[in-house]
Amino acid sequence: MENRSLNQKNKKKSWIVKSLIIFSIACLAILGATTGYFIHKINNVTAGSQQELIRGEKSELREDAVNPHDDNMSILLLGVDTRPGESNGRTDAILIATLNQEEQSIILTSIPRDSRVEIAGRGALDKINHAHAFGGIDMTIDTVEQLLDIPIDYFARINFQAFIDVVDAIDGVEIEVPFNFEEKDMNNDWIQFTEGMQHLNGEEALAYTRMRKHPQGGGDIGRGQRQQQVLEAIIEKGTSFSSIARFDNVIDAIGENLITNLSFGDLVSLHSYAGNLNNIEQLQLGGTDLMLDGIYYYEVDNESLLDIRIQLKQHLDIDLTNEEQQHLFMVESIEHDTTEVTEPQQ
Repeated sequence: MENRSLNQKNKKKSWIVKSLIIFSIACLAILGATTGYFIHKINNVTAGSQQELIRGEKSELREDAVNPHDDNMSILLLGVDTRPGESNGRTDAILIATLNQEEQSIILTSIPRDSRVEIAGRGALDKINHAHAFGGIDMTIDTVEQLLDIPIDYFARINFQAFIDVVDAIDGVEIEVPFNFEEKDMNNDWIQFTEGMQHLNGEEALAYTRMRKHPQGGGDIGRGQRQQQVLEAIIEKGTSFSSIARFDNVIDAIGENLITNLSFGDLVSLHSYAGNLNNIEQLQLGGTDLMLDGIYYYEVDNESLLDIRIQLKQHLDIDLTNEEQQHLFMVESIEHDTTEVTEPQQ
């Protein structure tokens, strides 16, 4: 893509994204280097995680279903704060990955969970994470498509238990804790964290990444930094030679907590994007804090929404609306004029 003027880069890393990437890395490593047993196992895991959508195999915004091997496509990534067996909880993370086949590029767009949007099929404004509680994955996909005006081709939903199980499957991680604090785990038990290097198991690692209310915690930005810290430790240990034998447990940990409409064949088709996992462009839907009747919302900025719609449509090679074309023309004209003014005189 030539136009990068609409970028709104967000440096925070979400655990859900990395968990799915870990699963993909495990699949790719095994497909490239190991036995038919693991290939068979991954096939079984993806088959056991399958869930069809009410709409069928293609979005209503598509004329034909996409082919992951040949076409640009989108994947909705959902993180839910539930235990296995629990159904329509609220989504704690909502991200859209768009993949461009020609460029072999990936854009990851984050929608804050408290974003105030119209929930598809309900005709009312509410927090976007309530869509999953109201109508599961189908209503969430419809709501995201309505918001961004792009087709959602695939989805993958995973819960916090996967994060816990992956860390435990690799026998924990070593983390440099920046200060003393305490945080509750998933069972509401307090965990004490002491400044310095600590070995964290799954429950401890999750509690560490979720802490954000401590005065030294840095809010959501600090939370994102701790997520990145732990997830880098997971990837480093998970890809070390000494942990190769643990891939079996890692696959089980992800598979037991994953629901998706991606097949084993679809995952194999994504192999060509593996080299760009460290160069994912990240966008954040802009907005402002809003309190209504004592309830907190994230009020989406219309210009930010329009910018992201344009960039994602360009990435997916989807035609822009007249409004989007006019907005893009205005943005490029302003940038062109600014460049001419600031260009040094010869």
